[in-house]
Amino acid sequence: MRTLKLLFATMLIGIFVTSCSVVIDDVNDSYYVNLEDVVTNYDLWYVDYHNTIGTGEVPFLSKAFTLSFISGKLYVNNNLVGIGATGNGYGIQIGYYDTYNGILEIDHNFDGYYDFDVVQLASNRLKLIDNYNDVSYYLDGYQKYNFDYDQIFYDNIEYFLQEYNAWEKTFISATGDLNEFDNENFLSFTPENITTFYSSQDEVGTTIAHVYWDYVGDYNVANVQGYDNLKILTLDYDFGDNEEFELTVINDGKISLYHISSGTTYEFTGREYIQYLKPNSLKETVRNEGRKRTKVIRETKIRRNLK
Repeated sequence: MRTLKLLFATMLIGIFVTSCSVVIDDVNDSYYVNLEDVVTNYDLWYVDYHNTIGTGEVPFLSKAFTLSFISGKLYVNNNLVGIGATGNGYGIQIGYYDTYNGILEIDHNFDGYYDFDVVQLASNRLKLIDNYNDVSYYLDGYQKYNFDYDQIFYDNIEYFLQEYNAWEKTFISATGDLNEFDNENFLSFTPENITTFYSSQDEVGTTIAHVYWDYVGDYNVANVQGYDNLKILTLDYDFGDNEEFELTVINDGKISLYHISSGTTYEFTGREYIQYLKPNSLKETVRNEGRKRTKVIRETKIRRNLK
């Protein structure tokens, strides 16, 4: 694939008068574009966090799922809940940007100023390089009409589960064998690390602030071979007693958990939505110290024969 790099216009004085350029690295010819045109060519830039490289980080990019560059204003979707509707799909404004002199300059409302070199790997793929913090991020461009708002939930399911202080059981199917999980009425997935969950047997309808969390353990999410819209959620309880579910997203406030061993289907509804704005914007109902995205490597499983 050809690699294109946006450079200072001052390097091209006498050749072209533009604010920046795109140079094809592996061939002798070159052509010229404007950095503003590049970043505004797509409505949404999805942050492909799993391909991030480097030892540092840019805090606001570690939270964002999408970026949008609109007339000098920078918008992000930090939450999956409400994505596609919040800010007409662009999310919330978190600062300003400038492309003057071919460098992407961002003034973030909380994190301050950042400068990025921009490498255009394809018309819809960019690499943002922060040399000062030794980190590079990859962005994939989409128009709003062809962005898969449903798939982004499954691609980032761990973070979706964290966007509510708790999940309350609101449905249990009439079919299925009796099992221990019938007694679990609340779940919580917190960003202490990406694999911590809490559960409670308090009565349905209990105020979240008054829920007593009976158990804390680890969980993991696996992909399912041949399915993009299905995950396997495993809750690791004491004494090797793992509960395994087929997890599907009903909407941005409700999930379905099919208990594989018993054949019971549960639905859980999100309670107390958390909007991620800045590191200290989280509620204190559960143990939260702030969320940022990390690289997630998931196992892929073959779907079992269901009961």
